[in-house]
Amino acid sequence: MYDAIVVGARCAGASTAMLLARQGHRVLVLERARFPSDKLSTLYIHQPGVARLADWDVLDEVIDTGCPPLDRPLYQVGDVRLHGRGPEVGGNRAAYGPRRHLLDQILADAAAKAGAEVRTSCTLLGLSTEDGRVTGVRFRDERGAVRTESCRLVVGADGMRSAVARLAGAQEYSTHPKLSCAYYTYWSGVPAGFEQYQRVGHWIGVIPTNNDQVLVAAYFRQHEFGRIRADATSAYLDNIRRTAPQLYERLAGADRDDRMYGTGDQLNYLRTAAGRGWALVGDAGHHKDSLTARGITDAFIQAELLADCVGDPDTGLPLDLALRRYAQRRDMLLEDNYRATVAVAKLTVDEDRLAVLRRVQDSEELTERYFAAAAGVLSAEDFYNHELLAHPAA
Repeated sequence: MYDAIVVGARCAGASTAMLLARQGHRVLVLERARFPSDKLSTLYIHQPGVARLADWDVLDEVIDTGCPPLDRPLYQVGDVRLHGRGPEVGGNRAAYGPRRHLLDQILADAAAKAGAEVRTSCTLLGLSTEDGRVTGVRFRDERGAVRTESCRLVVGADGMRSAVARLAGAQEYSTHPKLSCAYYTYWSGVPAGFEQYQRVGHWIGVIPTNNDQVLVAAYFRQHEFGRIRADATSAYLDNIRRTAPQLYERLAGADRDDRMYGTGDQLNYLRTAAGRGWALVGDAGHHKDSLTARGITDAFIQAELLADCVGDPDTGLPLDLALRRYAQRRDMLLEDNYRATVAVAKLTVDEDRLAVLRRVQDSEELTERYFAAAAGVLSAEDFYNHELLAHPAA
């Protein structure tokens, strides 16, 4: 019998499996896709996520893929232009944006190296239960055979449409309506850093990635999705032209390397984090608008928290108590960034906020604090503190 069966081998699942295996747990990982494979993703790993990769001894492998360090973020809205250093976390100021077929493979390989058994091309069919407790999984393996495996803990890391969450009866709460929709593609020959541009109802994100490519994403309000998807490329380019005209000029001499990717399915929710014999990590347990690019970093935070709560298989807390502790702490860790993301994803441009940011742009220290808040290093309350609000306008 396994100590844990993790359903999903991407950022959340592979990280969880790796950490549990390093603690001595016997771990099985089931992944539906065949690796390496890509997925819809904004790619960006904020500094707290990078710090965890360093702690887990896999950051060097991510850097070796060739994705550049992103340590001078830029944010422009109205007449405000913030450009400064990224926050320092664990001695590092850089963020990274690796392609997912590279990052997910690195993490899955790290899980296997730690002792986890990783199987791809496997489809979850159901959960085994006994007296109301989840005791294992039933799945179709890579050869098409239906198998059943038993365990003490099933971890759902199978994304926003999580089958584990549905089968375990996890409930959604703290839900918010869909706020934005997004389209993105990849370009080459574009000089760029990590850049964000905003105007009322629109947002542009720029993330350099592997092979000298740059992901450029255009965000719109959710109610426009039907109109935009009818001619996504034209809407995408028009958004860039009007929101980030200097970026638009850079793209004029660049090559578009991929098709247009898009989604209007930007759900905002928390789900029950754990129950008897099961837990959720990553998008399976919490999803929010991708505009703030928090998904990967939050997945790492949840993986680490679950592993810390479950602990050593011989000396850790009783499992049910450990899972209750995980559920309580997860919501506390995610709440501030969730609330901030929902506020930003409304794509409003508030004059009071602009007035504050005008003060910020004239101070290197305040600019760094702003980017620390955007990365989740500072809470919004810590950033918008009395000292900042009382700072005299320039």
